[in-house]
Amino acid sequence: MSDAIRILKRLKEGEELYVLMSACTRNPYVECDPETFDDCVVILFDQETAQAELDRFTRAQVPVSMARMVQKQRLVFYTSLYTMGVNAILVKEQEGNTRIQLADVVKRTDPSQKKDTIWIENPQLHLTALYFMQRIRSGTRMEMTPELAQMQEEISVNFARGSFLVPLQKEGKGVPLIRIGEEEKYQPVFTDILEFQKFNKGNILRPVVVPSGKLPQVLVSGACGVVLNPMGVNMPLKVEQGRQPQASV
Repeated sequence: MSDAIRILKRLKEGEELYVLMSACTRNPYVECDPETFDDCVVILFDQETAQAELDRFTRAQVPVSMARMVQKQRLVFYTSLYTMGVNAILVKEQEGNTRIQLADVVKRTDPSQKKDTIWIENPQLHLTALYFMQRIRSGTRMEMTPELAQMQEEISVNFARGSFLVPLQKEGKGVPLIRIGEEEKYQPVFTDILEFQKFNKGNILRPVVVPSGKLPQVLVSGACGVVLNPMGVNMPLKVEQGRQPQASV
C-alpha cells in the first residue's frame, strides 16, 4: 500500500485525528504551501505527534490549539473546508509530511447547481480573512506590511463582490447587534450557512440574503458596520453608502 493510499484511508476511516486550530480565528489554522501555493489545514494522526507540533508553534509564539476529531465529525469537517477556500490537507507524521488534495478525500457537488436553491458562499473572502486575522491577532506587534495591506485590499474587493446571510429574528423584527470595544456596535453577517448555524444555536434566527452593495441599506440604527462571521474570524468591517468596505484592525 502506497503512503498516499494509506493516508487517504486513515483520513477517511481512522478512529481519531488531530486538527491544528488557530486561536486567532477559532477555525483550523491555514497555511500556504510555498512551492505549490495550496491552501492547507494541518492534520495529525496521533497525540504524541500532535503535541510535538503544538509545542513547535508555541515556541514560535503562534497562538494555536489542537482539536481531537472523531469519526462521526469527519464528513462535516471536510465539507466545511470548501466554504473556507481550503483545497488541501497537510498530514504531519514523524516520518515526514504529506500533502493531500481535499477533492481526493471528499468530493463535493457544486451546491449552486441544484435547482430551486439559493446557495451563499464566499470562499476566497473567507480564506483571505483567515490569513489576515492569523497575522493581525498573533499577539506580536504587527506593522501594516505591504503583504498585509494587499490582503486588506483583497478582503475589501471580495467583500464588495459577495452576497451574505444577514440574521433576523424569526418572531418580530429584531436584529442582533454585537458590541466591539466600549461603544461601537456591529451587525453580524455570514459568508455561508455553516457560519450562520454556529451563531444561531438557539434556532431563533432566520437568514436573509443581502448583496454587499445593499448592506448599508439594511444596517440598523446605531450600527457602524458589520462583523463578518462573529463565531469565527470575527472581522469588523466599516460599511458606508457608496464606499468600499474597510476591514478594521
